[in-house]
Amino acid sequence: MEQNKEKDKLIVVLGPTATGKTQFAAHLANRIHGEIISADSRQIYRKMDLGTGKDYEDYLVDDKYVPCHLIDIHDPGYKYNVFEYQKDFLKVYPLIRNKGKIPILCGGTGMYIEAVTKRYKLIAVPENKGLRKTLENKSLAELETILSGYRKLHNKTDSDTIKRVLRAIEIEEYYKTNAETIRDYPDFIPVYLGIHVDREVRRNKITNRLHYRLKNGMIEEVKDLLDEGIDPKVLIYYGLEYKYITLYLTGKVNYTDMIEKLNISIHQYAKRQMTWFRKMEREGIQIHWIEGILPMERKVKQAISIIQVK
Repeated sequence: MEQNKEKDKLIVVLGPTATGKTQFAAHLANRIHGEIISADSRQIYRKMDLGTGKDYEDYLVDDKYVPCHLIDIHDPGYKYNVFEYQKDFLKVYPLIRNKGKIPILCGGTGMYIEAVTKRYKLIAVPENKGLRKTLENKSLAELETILSGYRKLHNKTDSDTIKRVLRAIEIEEYYKTNAETIRDYPDFIPVYLGIHVDREVRRNKITNRLHYRLKNGMIEEVKDLLDEGIDPKVLIYYGLEYKYITLYLTGKVNYTDMIEKLNISIHQYAKRQMTWFRKMEREGIQIHWIEGILPMERKVKQAISIIQVK
């Protein structure tokens, strides 16, 4: 008996921050009997809500919550990575399929999206203390130059901290002498839907959203994490909101500088996200872009016509 092909699709909803991806994915999931798999590198952490944009109300459609997987699965301080994400994805994907639902991968972490849709063959990379010793006095710019010299950049991250780039070098060095683990993948066909918002509109949305979150408890959220004993260095490692608010709370920057630097960093992050998605397109992936300013019903209808499900 031939399998129902519409259930073999993996719908991928991507786009830079502040474009309304999650709310759109939830409405689409509600319409096509789907469930969401988060592709966000920070929303996996509990108690990190405002700073990661974990807007639970976005999952509420027609007075019911659309199920979302791979959020709130680890405590703050845990060092999650793309290898674990891939492993977790391969656990939840068949659970959704076995319920007769359509999986919708939604997020802005391009590395996570590509790790599962391009079926990266990854391995758990241990810490290389000898390598770290030789690199410990290198600047961020020097480490980025070293990283760019490797053959593969599967694990290239948002290089806003020395620790992130150092870890990426460690991973690439490990790949030079170790075979990649082969994983059994489900047989799905990714269909990519990108949410596009004009750059100036996006910039305004980012700035307005930042001020809203600052007024509604984001600083208190970070303070609570510090009060619970989370090392400030760990929060800084998570970048963006957690980095700059931690610097403010520990007296490294004043409030005005914190807001200014954080706002700039989020805009830069959105730009890097778009650079990653454009790279995907140059490498042959077709992303169907949908205008984010359209009414939700029109966006959902347009998406359904693209993915061809009823």
